[in-house]
Amino acid sequence: MARRGSYAKGIAKREEILDTALDIVARVGYSRATVRELAQAVGLSQTGLLHYFGTKEQLFVEILRRRDEVDRRLLEEPFGSAADASPDLGQVFTALVRHNAEVPGLTQLFSRFASEAAEPGHPAHAYFRDRYATARDLVAELVRDRQTAGALPVGLDPDRLAGLLFALIDGLQTQWMYDPEIDMADQLAYFWSLFIPSSAAATAGASDAAQSG
Repeated sequence: MARRGSYAKGIAKREEILDTALDIVARVGYSRATVRELAQAVGLSQTGLLHYFGTKEQLFVEILRRRDEVDRRLLEEPFGSAADASPDLGQVFTALVRHNAEVPGLTQLFSRFASEAAEPGHPAHAYFRDRYATARDLVAELVRDRQTAGALPVGLDPDRLAGLLFALIDGLQTQWMYDPEIDMADQLAYFWSLFIPSSAAATAGASDAAQSG
């Protein structure tokens, strides 16, 4: 019983560390969020903090994972879960980048690690490799669903569009870190609007055909 109690306390402390670190990094950024500051915020020594994660790099990988969990919940509340067959993808991703602009420290952390982790030996390499692959597959499937529903042009290649979408988001974030005046959400909304006329025409055409039939 004592061992199970100790394990449960360890899990709870780890969750506390991640939630606290998420808030601190969002406010001050990756480069200014030291292990010492994070440790003090949760009442631990630096050694005690790293006991839960192994290394500073692995701690920040887990912070990124927690960020993904939080972002997923934020997007599910107004737009429905990823299992929803018909989310408005333009609104979903515009809301995502708008949220990213509100947590600059986490966006900085993501962009810094995404670049550094291209090296296979980096602690975050597997995280980013798997995250990009999963995200591209998910978006491509959602695009196919929207095409079937008549909300996106059937001529679009879902897999290519998914790759371009994440390339655009990452590129906008990089530019935004140099120039915070760039409105990432507005830029992304414009990109998505390029598909709307064709989509609307396709939907109207399908409706007219159904009525004449």
